[in-house]
Amino acid sequence: MNAVTIVVGTLCILAIAYRLYGTFMTVKVLKIDESRQTPAHKLEDGQNYVPTNKWVAFGHHFAAIAAAGPLVGPILAAQFGYLPGLIWLLVGAVIGGAVHDMVVLFASMRRDGKSLSEVAKDELGPVAGFLTGLAMLFIIIITMAGLSMVVLGALERNPWGTFAVGMTIPIAMGVGLYYKKTGNLKLATTVGFLLIMFCVAIGHYLNGTWLGELLTFEKSTLAIILPVYAFFAAALPVWLLLAPRDYLSTFMKIGVFGGLIVGVFFVNPTVQFPAITEFVHGGGPIVAGPVWPFISITIACGAISGFHAFISSGTTPKMLDHWRDIKPVAFGSMLVECVVGVMALIAAISMQPADYFAINSTPEAFNKLGMETVYLNELEQQVQQDLNGRTGGAVTLAAGMTYIFTEFPFFQKIAAYFYQFIILFEAVFILTAIDAGTRVARYLIQDFLGDFIKPLKRTDSIPANIIASAIASFCWGYLLFSGDISSIWVLFGVSNQLMASVGLIIGATVILKIANKRKYILTCLIPLAYIFATVMVGGYWMIANVYLNPGSAGFSMVNGIISIVMLILGVVILLAAIKKWSELWKIPQAELVQRSEAEIA
Repeated sequence: MNAVTIVVGTLCILAIAYRLYGTFMTVKVLKIDESRQTPAHKLEDGQNYVPTNKWVAFGHHFAAIAAAGPLVGPILAAQFGYLPGLIWLLVGAVIGGAVHDMVVLFASMRRDGKSLSEVAKDELGPVAGFLTGLAMLFIIIITMAGLSMVVLGALERNPWGTFAVGMTIPIAMGVGLYYKKTGNLKLATTVGFLLIMFCVAIGHYLNGTWLGELLTFEKSTLAIILPVYAFFAAALPVWLLLAPRDYLSTFMKIGVFGGLIVGVFFVNPTVQFPAITEFVHGGGPIVAGPVWPFISITIACGAISGFHAFISSGTTPKMLDHWRDIKPVAFGSMLVECVVGVMALIAAISMQPADYFAINSTPEAFNKLGMETVYLNELEQQVQQDLNGRTGGAVTLAAGMTYIFTEFPFFQKIAAYFYQFIILFEAVFILTAIDAGTRVARYLIQDFLGDFIKPLKRTDSIPANIIASAIASFCWGYLLFSGDISSIWVLFGVSNQLMASVGLIIGATVILKIANKRKYILTCLIPLAYIFATVMVGGYWMIANVYLNPGSAGFSMVNGIISIVMLILGVVILLAAIKKWSELWKIPQAELVQRSEAEIA
């Protein structure tokens, strides 16, 4: 099979899904009503609630949700062969991820932009709301630390990357100020984008200079700088830094993968991987577990992600100008992220399997496979980088993309530059999720702790915003500074999908209340049944075989306890939801819809 076949099929399936299923969800299931004010208009404050251009909101939302998951998840999942990952990306994104993001965003906007824990409290009761808030706090802190770990690896002793990423901050602030003053989005976008590209281009020449030495940081220093940046991104007005930075970063994200799509069409690389490998039953050098449930847990954000619930009930519902923007911003962003995941998968499976496993496995694990690398030595010379044993997926994406483009003769001369650019691109990709995620963590802390410390609950209070931002940044910054990728990232997969289950539970409850036909609840219940079963089986497997197994390299009592607590929280929330659904089911649907309308009037 050739890569073009996969790309064309993917784009056609997702385009049809957006046009048909997205419209069905908008019109029939959620019954979008343009006559109502969005929270951005209703509660406009110039800080958090700000009516925002649809495409700026799309840029912010996509940049915030598209983090490490769609980049490295499909690459790691290639261990099982190309077919399991491809199927789950397409089916999961349409049936699960896009629906999840859409219903969570709608549920939050329906409650004036409240966080998911507050929405859960309103829809399911105080106990479920409290447990949802507790789960969200745990998960968002773990998520921010895990995502940041990937950035540390990309920016460590990399002055080019540090300079280019750092310069996106003042550039974004300038774009935000200019757009707010003039309203000229096209000029602000053009100048901002050109400035970012200029910084990327000249950053390469900093190596060996005094400025390059100044910007050469170790991981321990970066582990302090990242939370400090995130603090300001969370505390400052959303229009000043977060939204314009994410908006501009989106051009780089879409541009790079757009370029990859074009490159795939010209080169049309042959898929080197088999459809299914011998590791589908477990025992792989990258993912130890079997293809199910770990294909879904490993791919994560590329198909469905609980992290998206933080954004869909955090910053985005406070920004939408019109209710109809929910479809392109939520449903559309998820499908675009699916494309990112598919392209990352192609970058991996276009490599020789032995080269892929040599990069993603430890040298000890690779030696046990009995494989011999094919083009890896040649690729290392082209990119001027040792690639063996660089686990985690990020390097594989850069190497895979470089491998595809070196089919162009002239490209071989700039292969090293391109490789470093992709590493930089990945860092920017992930950082946009970190700043938005920290802001969402701030909202959660204000909602959760505000019940006990009333002044902290006020989002229009500068001291309250600063305190909550500081708490959020410190918590995940501490994990980042004191932990490592093995102690944090493995926890992210299960907790991320557990959060997606909670989002679908809330969405199912809202649909049951507002839909004209009760069968529409199946749009949430079908993916919920699969994801919840996946989480429970995957969580139990990790607890029994890794976290609480003294013979495992990943043995960790702390991770085991946290996982058990997370799974218990998920079960209790589901039981509370089932109880609520049984109560609602007894009420005639017409009466239930009327009650629901009166509830938010």
